[in-house]
Amino acid sequence: MPGPAKSNDPGLSEKYFSRTKRIINNDGSFNIIRTGTGFSVWDIYQYLVNLSWPRFISAVLGFYLLVNLFYSFLYFFTGVDGVHGARGVTALRSLENLFFFSVQTISTVGYGNMAPWGIPANLIVTFETLTGLLGFALVTGLLYGRFSRPTARILYSKQALVSSFQNKNSLQFRIANQRSNALLEVEAKAMVAFVENVNGNSKREYYNLTLERSYIYFFPLSWTIVHPIDEDSPFWNKSPDELKKLEAEILILIKGYDDIFSQYVHSRFSYRFNEIIWGARFKPAFFIDHNGDVIIDLRNLHNYETETE
Repeated sequence: MPGPAKSNDPGLSEKYFSRTKRIINNDGSFNIIRTGTGFSVWDIYQYLVNLSWPRFISAVLGFYLLVNLFYSFLYFFTGVDGVHGARGVTALRSLENLFFFSVQTISTVGYGNMAPWGIPANLIVTFETLTGLLGFALVTGLLYGRFSRPTARILYSKQALVSSFQNKNSLQFRIANQRSNALLEVEAKAMVAFVENVNGNSKREYYNLTLERSYIYFFPLSWTIVHPIDEDSPFWNKSPDELKKLEAEILILIKGYDDIFSQYVHSRFSYRFNEIIWGARFKPAFFIDHNGDVIIDLRNLHNYETETE
């Protein structure tokens, strides 16, 4: 009787250690920390473009404050009187005034209540103005790069289900596009990783999952992706306890054509063995209103019911 055929290592390694976590995190990133790469100025752009928005904003604000602190101390140590109107009743007050003078200078605002006086202060102003122009140009470029980069925003159901399908069981999960743009020619690929004992050593083995439908032309609604569990399936005759022992993880790759950017975009996700619900089916995620319009509520994407209901 035919059985599941093993797949080649997809690039995630067959090595396994008892402390290894899931392969793909919930945000689609790989659970891999890269070290020993060394620092390169040419990597800064890639790093900043790929940072999460909270970290990116924090990095920009932190750099902005550090630059202004640097120049305010520079003004302070070259002489407070070099900036007319900056001297305060205490040294701390003077430093505070110089900080806000630096903010006005680097942004080329200049309210007129403080102004540079003498060669040293004017030289610092010259370099700080150049720093501001270059800095704002770089941040503008980074913002453009972040906004203009095509990405997929695919929503995955929180659980995968084992449901009946054409007189047999099947593994199912559901996806939807969270953006209003159109994704075309959407393709799905899936495989499962098992931790198996090979010659007394624990090793990851990968198996491709044959999908009932792996390609759709249009993707305006939700898509339930189905893997029939038959004799050729790696899930054949396996119970939840066996999947737990094998530390099963379903690895998913979605690819689609973004008609706005005219480029292909990708999305990754995974389900661990404890994120599979047995004997359940998805509830409808969309309905037809009284005007005949199709309404899809993405909050319903995760809803399911037991097959006995």
